[in-house]
Amino acid sequence: MAVPAREAPAAPRGQPPLAVPVEPLHAGAPGAAEPAAGQRGQGENGDPPGAWRAARGLTLEQPQGDSMMTCEQAQLLANLARLIKAKKALDLGTFTGYSALALALALPPAGRVVTCEVDAGPPELGRPLWRQAEEEHKIDLRLKPALETLEELLAAGEASTFDIAVVDADKENCAAYYERCLQLLRPGGVLAILRVLWRGEVLRPQQRDTAAQCVRNLNERILRDARVHISLLPLGDGLTLAFKI
Repeated sequence: MAVPAREAPAAPRGQPPLAVPVEPLHAGAPGAAEPAAGQRGQGENGDPPGAWRAARGLTLEQPQGDSMMTCEQAQLLANLARLIKAKKALDLGTFTGYSALALALALPPAGRVVTCEVDAGPPELGRPLWRQAEEEHKIDLRLKPALETLEELLAAGEASTFDIAVVDADKENCAAYYERCLQLLRPGGVLAILRVLWRGEVLRPQQRDTAAQCVRNLNERILRDARVHISLLPLGDGLTLAFKI
């Protein structure tokens, strides 16, 4: 579908017109034209870019689908995984597997994404797209509370063996997720935490807004944590990157 051109904003009198930056949409980039609803998930195997785009469209069709990570966040995290040559990834909050697939595509053939979800329904919607992208073998879905999976990984001796972790799960447990993931990450690993601005409500959380208060407390904890270098990016509803020292 053709994208209508945007008009340049008016420039002050006597000055040249202002340029409007246009985001390039290349094959495989989340944000490129989505396939029609009836075509999603019906492509041939071996089409990773098409599967990734279809996963985004599928997720947006679900209740609460608009809360998933943005295209820019997905691209950034996938490229960070490539940059640090990641082989093992954690993904807390699978939903349809859009973020898990983004990470899997960035890992080498023997890579592994441990992804955590408590509802079996949404991941099964996305599984055909993992298969279409030929990445299903990398995605290790754990259907249980994320804290249980993190404790099991630590008990199995996998501390300091993961390269990247993405946390987009319930906010009431976000501090516990942060601590466990930090234990599981190797030095130099990346911990990404989504929705850290919580629609701006972290500035003055309401007394009954437990989630906003938990996010605010976590933000303050990370700010003072000498174990990490941090960067808070205004992407989506806020993205904190904590690099383990």
